[in-house]
Amino acid sequence: MTEDELKALDKEVKKLKRISSEWAGQLHDLVEERLPAGYQEIPAIAQSTYDACQAWAEANAKLTAAQK
Repeated sequence: MTEDELKALDKEVKKLKRISSEWAGQLHDLVEERLPAGYQEIPAIAQSTYDACQAWAEANAKLTAAQK
């Protein structure tokens, strides 16, 4: 993998980490501010948070492997 490809992958990992954090923040806000009335929002927000974290984990594993 070239240096430019590594930099691009690192940038993607950082972007995916930010997105994961934003979804986690939404989940936190739901728990802190809208439960129990907003309980119906739990599945969608939880799934989006999980998907975002999974995308980050996959990209991060790829970056870690490429850096070795």
